[in-house]
Amino acid sequence: MIFFIITFLLLIFIFQAATILLLEFRRPAHATAWLFILFLFPLVGFTLYYFLATEYRRTRKARRRALQDQRRRAKLMSMSRNLKDVRELPWKDPVGHERLFKALLKGGELPITGRNRSEVYSNGMDTYRTMFEEIARAKHHIHLSSYIVRDDEVGQKFKAILLEKARQGVKVKLLYDGIGSIKLRNSYVRSLKEGGVECACFYPLRPTFMKKRMNYRNHRKIMVVDGKVGFVGGINVGDEYVGRHPRLGYWRDTHLKLEGDSVYWLQAVFLKDWETAAREKTSLPDDPSYFPQHQGCDGAEAVQIVPAGPNRKGDAIHDSVFAMARAARRRIWITTPYFIPSPSLAMVLHDAAASGIDVRIIIPYVPDTWLVHYATLSYAEEMMRSGVRVWQYTKGFIHAKSLVVDDLVAVVGSANMDLRSFYSNFEINAHLFDPSAISRVEQHFLQDLKDAEELNLQRFLKRPRKQKFREAMARILSPLL
Repeated sequence: MIFFIITFLLLIFIFQAATILLLEFRRPAHATAWLFILFLFPLVGFTLYYFLATEYRRTRKARRRALQDQRRRAKLMSMSRNLKDVRELPWKDPVGHERLFKALLKGGELPITGRNRSEVYSNGMDTYRTMFEEIARAKHHIHLSSYIVRDDEVGQKFKAILLEKARQGVKVKLLYDGIGSIKLRNSYVRSLKEGGVECACFYPLRPTFMKKRMNYRNHRKIMVVDGKVGFVGGINVGDEYVGRHPRLGYWRDTHLKLEGDSVYWLQAVFLKDWETAAREKTSLPDDPSYFPQHQGCDGAEAVQIVPAGPNRKGDAIHDSVFAMARAARRRIWITTPYFIPSPSLAMVLHDAAASGIDVRIIIPYVPDTWLVHYATLSYAEEMMRSGVRVWQYTKGFIHAKSLVVDDLVAVVGSANMDLRSFYSNFEINAHLFDPSAISRVEQHFLQDLKDAEELNLQRFLKRPRKQKFREAMARILSPLL
């Protein structure tokens, strides 16, 4: 009897393992992580896999929405001044980088717009001050999307000014994520709704667990005011972004203010997310008040907005970063709180450093999440072995997500350099091609180097075995973190 029970349980286990292998054969790292969990927790592990790992793109609804998005993009394409040729970019050798130009257009799906102005911010104080100024000037609508919204001092300031604008007749929408804002009190949202602010939660915890969507989070940070001014980057709504976290202290982050035609695409992404969360149509892009003419913007910067997520075809952010790194001839400078690269991205960084390209990565010294930090350190060792230089930020916590490649492009956005941002989260980045914008991101990076300590490979190799074991375990689970 015992033999038959053991045999039966073994067959169930083999069936579960085979199912994971068949469904995840395109993503070996995910398969390894889920098999590891299955070995540790045979029944519980497969149940978690069923509810958390179903690929979003496999659903009919996702495919149908992708077709709708293509039609909407075609309408918006005619509303902005889009660069059609690589020679329109301010590159010294545009023909030599035609391959990169085509890769960015195809991978990013959205155009490179040529009538923009940008400002780069390096902390929450300056970012919030500018956001409040733009909110105060709003005449028609305010659209705010944040992964995290907290009911603290900063959150209360946002609530007060949004309620004030709603009282003035401005249309206000607030979108927040169900997991990122899980601690947000119902009373906070209720008071906003009672004051005329429309609120929507992107994939709330309980319903989305049953619908197998809990693994897919809206990590975007977007604000659009009157369809003319937009914000995007890494800063959410909370006290920690102005340095009030009791453990992390000073919070270094990067955020971007945009004016011009790139704001059309920030608006389009927000409204699409709003449709998903609020389950309502926004008549995108037929409402001209959401997409006004940008004749007042005298900027001439080239900017590309790149949204990515499980609802879109391909992996736009990962593919664009890969294309940029492959095109580099002089430098690749990366700032990220979490560094868990795909095998292809890790390989191109290895090859770049080995060929003499200046590859530098800044990661935190004190992390906000220890498990992800250990996974990051496991990649730091092999990066340094190939010649990549790695710094740890010591002034506080660095949450900035930026990339500078030669003098070609700088990237600022919500996406970390990790597998979750590349494949699972709803993310959004901005590609900056103007030399002055690239220079501003570069200067922030150089300042961060002064506030960081470079890792020494020989000393790093002598770290305790206990830490190496933690790093190994975290690395196995890293595709799911």
